[in-house]
Amino acid sequence: MKTALLHYWLTTLRGGEHVLAEFCRMFPEADIYTHAWDPTRVGEPFSRHRITETFISGLPGARRNCQKYLPLMPAALRKLDLSGYDLIVSSESGPVKGIRKPAGAFHICYCHTPMRYLWDMYDDYYARASLPAKLAMTLFKRPLRRYDLKSAESVDLFIANSRFVGERIERIYGRESVVVHPPVDTEFFAAARGGDKDDYYLFVGQLIAYKRPDLAAALAAKTGRKVIIAGEGPMAAELRRSAGPGVEFTGRVSRETLRRLYARARALIFPGVEDFGIVPVEAQAAGTPVIALGAGGALETVVDGETGVFFGEAKPGSLIEAVERFESMEFSPEALQRQARKFATEEFHRSFAAALRERGVTVPDLEGAVQ
Repeated sequence: MKTALLHYWLTTLRGGEHVLAEFCRMFPEADIYTHAWDPTRVGEPFSRHRITETFISGLPGARRNCQKYLPLMPAALRKLDLSGYDLIVSSESGPVKGIRKPAGAFHICYCHTPMRYLWDMYDDYYARASLPAKLAMTLFKRPLRRYDLKSAESVDLFIANSRFVGERIERIYGRESVVVHPPVDTEFFAAARGGDKDDYYLFVGQLIAYKRPDLAAALAAKTGRKVIIAGEGPMAAELRRSAGPGVEFTGRVSRETLRRLYARARALIFPGVEDFGIVPVEAQAAGTPVIALGAGGALETVVDGETGVFFGEAKPGSLIEAVERFESMEFSPEALQRQARKFATEEFHRSFAAALRERGVTVPDLEGAVQ
């Protein structure tokens, strides 16, 4: 089957891009379509495929900050010619599923989430936006929402990356979905398991508001516990100014360093509401329990009392109570790794293939990749 892979933009390497990389393994002859690609930041395995960009890529700064051209993306997608493709797989958390589907093609949308900045988290993004951004958000909110709802009509099968996202898809688009959790390289992180633990708690992720790195910093300030914050983002300067001596900032780290940080931490602090959240799975694979806000994707990846502890409110006091409860408990490394293996890359391949087979879609390349 002639296959097209669609991704919103290939300018950073995060969870969505790791999913796309697995699609590249499954469909090695597929072509990739995206709004913008920065090969200096995102190379293999995508560079092995023929990549077509929309006109967005030619606009100033698009390969560094593609999101600012969001209002133009529907028009850019309409100009794509996908005639001749039998299978279209869109990787969606930005506008990319709204293509003109050719007759006879089957369109699968793997949805990381409906666009947060248009739907569930619009108010949060608006509150933190600059004045020009607020004006743009107000002006384009309604037409972009109409476009997003209309674009869902081109999808034959929605696959959600979590039950949490599946509920959003049903509420926003009025569509059912199949849940296939994203792939996690559990073997890589499990290789670090078994060493001694150091006396620190770990936060891993972008330093942006909805991930709540401020709660991890507050744990150190209010209790004297050591907290390592691994990541970078727009909140970095603010956090460094306000953090006490118990917080260590590493910036963005290599995979090898991240694996070591996971393995030696007492626990991972996961205080935000995530659509799925690969970080807690990586930590558990490395033999480290998770102290997570009891909401969003964490409810599907962490087992309270067995592989971690939940706290009920995104407030310092609630997190501190959970840490104190955690410190009175013991966790089995075997149970942690067993839970992590449920989200291994091989499970992603099997579940994705099964979802297609149930709907009568036979893809020989995919079947070979799964075996």
